[in-house]
Amino acid sequence: MPTFAPPPATSGPISMRIASVNDARTLRDWTRLPWRIYAQDANWVPHLKQDVEKVFDPAVNKLLRPKEGAEPGSPEAKGGAIARWVLYDAQGTAIGRIAAFVDPRTAWTDKQQPTGGCGFFECIDDQAAADLLFDTARDWLKARGLEAMDGPINLGERNMFWGLLIENWTDPPIYGTNYNPAYYVRLFEAYGFRLYFKQLFFKRSATAPIQPIFLRKYAQFQRDPDIVVRDARGIPAEKLAEDFRTVLNAAWVDHENFKPMTAAAALKTVKQMKPVMDPRIVVFVYHKGAPIAFYINLPELNEIFRHVHGDLNWLGKLKFVWHKWKGTARTMTGIVFGVVKEWQGKGVEGAMIAHMGEWLQRTGRYGDTVLTWIGDFNPKMLRVCENLGATNYRTLATYRYLFDRTKPFERLPLIEKKG
Repeated sequence: MPTFAPPPATSGPISMRIASVNDARTLRDWTRLPWRIYAQDANWVPHLKQDVEKVFDPAVNKLLRPKEGAEPGSPEAKGGAIARWVLYDAQGTAIGRIAAFVDPRTAWTDKQQPTGGCGFFECIDDQAAADLLFDTARDWLKARGLEAMDGPINLGERNMFWGLLIENWTDPPIYGTNYNPAYYVRLFEAYGFRLYFKQLFFKRSATAPIQPIFLRKYAQFQRDPDIVVRDARGIPAEKLAEDFRTVLNAAWVDHENFKPMTAAAALKTVKQMKPVMDPRIVVFVYHKGAPIAFYINLPELNEIFRHVHGDLNWLGKLKFVWHKWKGTARTMTGIVFGVVKEWQGKGVEGAMIAHMGEWLQRTGRYGDTVLTWIGDFNPKMLRVCENLGATNYRTLATYRYLFDRTKPFERLPLIEKKG
């Protein structure tokens, strides 16, 4: 349970006013509210305000713009929608905030239950205040034809601002992941949100002995002249991007709703990672020159960003460069790994762990590695994490709220292969 003291719960009804974020004052109050909620929480690391504002900026967030080439009249041809509100008490003090959004890629995927989202929720420990925030998001979504809302989620990819912390308030959050007081679970569930899926985070000691089976497989690969296991030092960005895209598309080809990554998207992703990347902890495997697997890690950015206080302005950038050079980050975060279909189940994952583990044990550069979340709807990937010697150390949850309270609720089904 948390060791901090959040703003006190109210003892009775309070007078409240909710306002749309549409001017400098409401934007400032919406942005600064977390500093009140987490004032006494030593674990909290604020999201970078620049990262948050990108979600609400149509010039940056392409989901808010019509998609080129989309079928006329389709949701993607119209683009998404987003709004946010701040809640004030009788004295005009900000006590809560929320955002709601329509993702054109997913809102109407289920024709029987169009679903929107809410996120960036922060609130004092008062159910009436939370209910007013949830009601506001719900009514805005209902007016746009939605019949359910997921939360807390993001208008963007699932690796950022997604989920509610429900287990482990001891460890600081990793970059981009949500963190919240324990009482938020009660606020969501008392309103009527129900668990849609769990998000499991895994951790593995970087200095723990490497499992013998991994060492044997790595040694076997080293004896095979057709196989090369190497880190990313010396690989140009363009090749890195193309190799990443090749493996990614081949690894996830059997998953429902998977859309292959384009060359442009892959290059953009690599260029975004370059300023923070440590190429020594990015591993690729090649067979006869063709990429067959990758394991991409980054230094844990929140161990640096906790020193910039949520603002990557010129001073924050200087602090970032200093701490990156100094080696402040002692944890590395596993962003993604993948193995092409033909090589799955042949020990490639373990060989990558052994390759990197040898370097980590020799240098002692990083102490732990954590893996970004894997849903409980993906049992295959959960088994892979367990086989790699990682343990589930933190859990977040994605909730769903059905506007028709008489409608049966169903959790997200397990991933099944195509065909």
